[in-house]
Amino acid sequence: MQTLDAIQSDWLRKKSPKFDVGDTVEIHVKIIEGEKERIQLFTGIVIAKRHHGLSETFTVRRIVQGEGVERIFPLHSPRVADIVVKRKGKVRRAKLHFLRERTGRATRVEEKLGGLEKAGAPAKPAEAPAAQEVPAPAVAPAAPPAAQ
Repeated sequence: MQTLDAIQSDWLRKKSPKFDVGDTVEIHVKIIEGEKERIQLFTGIVIAKRHHGLSETFTVRRIVQGEGVERIFPLHSPRVADIVVKRKGKVRRAKLHFLRERTGRATRVEEKLGGLEKAGAPAKPAEAPAAQEVPAPAVAPAAPPAAQ
């Protein structure tokens, strides 16, 4: 088993992006048409992940012209040029297959607070500017109103 791991380690993606089920991702896929090669984007919600070394895959679902389209991408494939996380989703399940039966607004996933910050790093609070002393303008005392 160790020799198999040693062979597979050469093919693993060096910088694997951190994303989870429920996240909205943009996958940059290399498409070869004849002799030309181009990058095509596929944006959708990750509904499932399968973890297992070189054969690690994830399923992305999106709606195109009213029809649900799902694609399964191998994480370590050379055809997957890049994976960009657009939104972090707040979900309570490991698989979101129930989204297949839903349509419209029911397919929305709530966004996780904290957004796209690095995992484990606390958010830095906004620093308030230092208070500067401004001298009060010199104003002459007001004269009492004249009695009539």
